[in-house]
Amino acid sequence: MSKPTDAQVPAAPAKSAPPASMPADSATSAPAKSAPATRGIDWHRVFAFPNPVNEYAARITAALVVALSAVTLLTGFGWGLAVIAAGFWLRVLFGPRISPLAQLSVKVLTPWLGRTRLVPGPPKRFAQGIGAAVSTASALLLAAGLAPAAWVLLAVLIAAASLEAFAGFCLGCTIFGFLQRRGLIPEDVCEACNNISLRGA
Repeated sequence: MSKPTDAQVPAAPAKSAPPASMPADSATSAPAKSAPATRGIDWHRVFAFPNPVNEYAARITAALVVALSAVTLLTGFGWGLAVIAAGFWLRVLFGPRISPLAQLSVKVLTPWLGRTRLVPGPPKRFAQGIGAAVSTASALLLAAGLAPAAWVLLAVLIAAASLEAFAGFCLGCTIFGFLQRRGLIPEDVCEACNNISLRGA
């Protein structure tokens, strides 16, 4: 039998070139990764309150509240009540970060004093909430034309803040401890606060 000649051997089919519109390595290229999703706002961090808190910073802030409230009461300047209430709400919602009085206390006066005593933060936040409620009620009473009641509430606020500032007794913290012992505030809110009312922290 004679060997087939080159003319008789079938030629291998030629590979078709990839379309001009498609890159040659498109078949083996990995799919493009999607851009990472942007992180949302960390609301827990936005509304965070420091824990623990420097007791002396809290007392200096209370002294500044006493001074501002006393000026408002003596002058009868109604807008002072709005400023006091706004300061309390800023502190109870955002901690000391954007409160002018708290910033003055934390960043200037407390470092100058050079003293530190750490106490649990949740009772202090609760006390700020009481201050926010009382000062807001005072401002609303004044706006409603009930000036005597408004000034009485402001005097109560001055007395409570003075106890904190000059005697180290936090009335709002004492109420917090009482409510926690009665089970009205869960223990996991502040595990270190079982005896908070006895310490006045």
